[in-house]
Amino acid sequence: MPRKEPPRRRVPGPARRPSRQPSVRPAPRRPRPAARTLRLGSPRPRLRLVSLGLTLVMLVFVVRLLQVQAVDGSAYAAKAEKNRYLSHTLAAERGEITDRAGIALAISVDAHDITADPKMFTPKESKAEDAPEQAAALLAPILGKDVAELTKKLKAPKSRYAVLARRQTPQVWNQIKDLKGIYAEEAAADRRTGGPGANVLAGIFQEPSSKRVYPNGDLAAGILGYVNAENRGGGGVESMLDKTLAGEDGQITYAQSGGRRVPTAGSREVPAVPGSDVELTIDRDIQWAAQKAISEQVSKSKADRGYVIVQNTRTGEVLAMANAPGFDPNDLGQANSAAMGNAALQDVYEPGSTAKVMSMAAVLEEKAATPGTHVVVPNRLHRGDRLFKDDIDHPTWYLTLNGVLAKSSNLGTILATGQLGKTQAEANQVLHSYLRKFGIGRPTGLEYPGETPGILAKPQKWSTSQQYTIPFGQGLSLNAMQAASVYSTIANGGVRIEPTLIRGTRGPDGQFVAAPAPEKNRVVSEQTARTLATMLESVVDDREGTGTKARIPGYRVAGKTGTANRVDPELGRYRGYTASFAGFAPADKPEITVYCAIQNPTKGSYFGGQICGPVYQKVMEFSLKSLQIAPTGKAPARLPVTFDPGE
Repeated sequence: MPRKEPPRRRVPGPARRPSRQPSVRPAPRRPRPAARTLRLGSPRPRLRLVSLGLTLVMLVFVVRLLQVQAVDGSAYAAKAEKNRYLSHTLAAERGEITDRAGIALAISVDAHDITADPKMFTPKESKAEDAPEQAAALLAPILGKDVAELTKKLKAPKSRYAVLARRQTPQVWNQIKDLKGIYAEEAAADRRTGGPGANVLAGIFQEPSSKRVYPNGDLAAGILGYVNAENRGGGGVESMLDKTLAGEDGQITYAQSGGRRVPTAGSREVPAVPGSDVELTIDRDIQWAAQKAISEQVSKSKADRGYVIVQNTRTGEVLAMANAPGFDPNDLGQANSAAMGNAALQDVYEPGSTAKVMSMAAVLEEKAATPGTHVVVPNRLHRGDRLFKDDIDHPTWYLTLNGVLAKSSNLGTILATGQLGKTQAEANQVLHSYLRKFGIGRPTGLEYPGETPGILAKPQKWSTSQQYTIPFGQGLSLNAMQAASVYSTIANGGVRIEPTLIRGTRGPDGQFVAAPAPEKNRVVSEQTARTLATMLESVVDDREGTGTKARIPGYRVAGKTGTANRVDPELGRYRGYTASFAGFAPADKPEITVYCAIQNPTKGSYFGGQICGPVYQKVMEFSLKSLQIAPTGKAPARLPVTFDPGE
């Protein structure tokens, strides 16, 4: 096979000079565009724009800050203060009410107001969707409240404070506190295992408070009254002297977080000023005896109600004022609303024959007759448009003026008071003036809430029958305190002393301030009063008197019975009777007045001497011995009751 020759390498020859040929111009080329130079824009406009934007933003912030801090600063500060700080009232301790010896009748004891922070019951705070419902169900049986009511209070997320129950005992709070502890432990355990740790009782708290307690139950409840849900007097002395007893509440403001007080944040406190103690004129033991006696007789007679008043004749101080039925101010929920007042001051009724002592006082003071004046009393007496009679049918009685009072003759009283003037109209005017002096138709002076002034029309307005019935106690109305005051006036030598219930007050500083002295007014002369006292003894001591059941061995007793037709407050007409007895002892040196009245007795006797005489006797005897008042030992004067028409 023939061998191939390797290719020859070309060796470049020497460069040739270009031949000088006629020059030919080349075709013109397009000019190539010049290359662009990239230049950076000026940063100043952009910086100006950014600066302007930032300036506007900063200006907005500055304006807002000025508004928040300068213009609305106080408003926002107040709002922040409100959210951070809580203010609560510090209740003042209510003053005590005691009897005349300092024995407590009404006191205040430690208690707790159960409160809540509703915001802590929201799902976010409590970690439970139905926290208000759960908490209400747990608390309702402890607090004695309705579940729905508690739930409503807890479902107020915009509020930070709600009162669930006031004045609860320490035992109640201890129950709630123990329950809170259990739920707090369960919530902590739940959080350790990754759970939400719901605690539906975390927002329940307590505030120190006080609760009104009446250590003697229903004793003197009519006088004391009660305290309402707002810790204010709702009746009786509690209401009459509420400002004195209540004191002045204080206030505390403190920082809080999560419903708890921040101890390091400080607080502002205006301390409460305790109320003053009030000392009554009441004697607890005599009050007990009076209440027991009237309660037993009202029950025995199946009466609507009754009252007993015991008064110091020389000072006007009320030693007892008992009502039956009564109520227990410790348990108002079980009390009968009709028995929650003080009937002895608030009931108005026609007194009947106990009022005859005022008629006799007018007759004696005007010297129209003497105790021995002869009064011929027929079986019937025609006056005006009526035919009047006594409580019992009788032949013509030949009585002295003393006998008219002893036998409680209506007809004899009409005849005697007819001598007070030349005409019946003039006699009416004179009698009316004495009734007013004795305190009829005007307040007693006790300033007791709800007290009735009684009813006494002007003499010009007395009807034809009234001008003859008023002298024996029908046609005018009074309360039991007014009736007792009449007899205390006679016992005090004819000088009326306004009755008093308050001896004085003792402030937080311990200083005792005596009550103002009561007003005194002379009604009849001392001679007339002594004569009347002797005549009233005949009612009790004489065999023919109507008040023999009121006798007290060893003591001289002056008294008067009363049996009046009763106006039924519901029907507005006469139905039933008012039985009463009034008197004082010792008759020759009086110190104690006792008045008893029973409304509408329906079982047994309805005569005052029969059912009120024994009550008077029990209460008077207890009072005399309790106060260590000795018998005088003097024999009573015997005034004649009748006269012999043949003499």
